[in-house]
Order: sequence, then structure tokens, then C-alpha cells
Amino acid sequence: MAIAPFIRCSDIKKSLNFYTNLLDFKVVQAPDPDPEAFMSMYAFLKREESFVHLSQHAGDGVFGNVIYVRVQNLDSIYSTFLNNGLKKQETSGITMEPVQQTWGMKEFYVTDPDGNRIRFGQPLVWQS
Repeated sequence: MAIAPFIRCSDIKKSLNFYTNLLDFKVVQAPDPDPEAFMSMYAFLKREESFVHLSQHAGDGVFGNVIYVRVQNLDSIYSTFLNNGLKKQETSGITMEPVQQTWGMKEFYVTDPDGNRIRFGQPLVWQS
């Protein structure tokens, strides 16, 4: 099974910039360049074996959503995001640096320009 969440965005171009340039997602389906077209408000992205939908359509999610991403290489991903220019900020960017949680996970948090939060976590002892 694969899960590909919808992430609500207010500006597809701004969201594409954030997810592709800072978080290393690749575009599978880009928005239609015609601003009047239905598909100009939607994009489909991939990073490794994971997918996300970015959408400005009212029925596709809510702002402020939380997505949890379980990874095996948290420190490497964090370093990549920093090298890509993702900043540590309270609103959009890295909102929590890597920390070992009491529940057995090492995590860091990222917030996109629309307040959607992506939490990256790696078990302190990897279990498949």
C-alpha cells in the first residue's frame, strides 16, 4: 500500500518552489500554465518512493494539516534541507530541529508556507 496525501496550498507556484527546491520533491505532473485551467491549481510530486498532491482546490484538504514521514536517514535528510536553503523559523521552514523524543523517535518538524506541518521521524532503534 502507498499513501499519497493531498496538501492544501494557497499559491501553487509558491508551494512548488518550497517542495521542489527545499524538500527535494520532483514534479510528476506540473500545473497547467493557463491560469484559467482546472489543473493550474494542482501538482503531483514524488520524493524517493513517496508522493504528495499539492492542491488549491477547496475540497482537497485543509490548511494546517499534519503529515508524519517515517524515515531511516533523518540526519541526512535534515542536512539536505539545510543545504537547500531551508531556514530555521517559527512559521515556515524548520520549526523544530532534530531531537530525541521520549517515545523512542528522533524527529524534526518542517512547516510549509501555508502552515501545513511535516514531521520527520526515525526510530531510535529501527524496526521494519
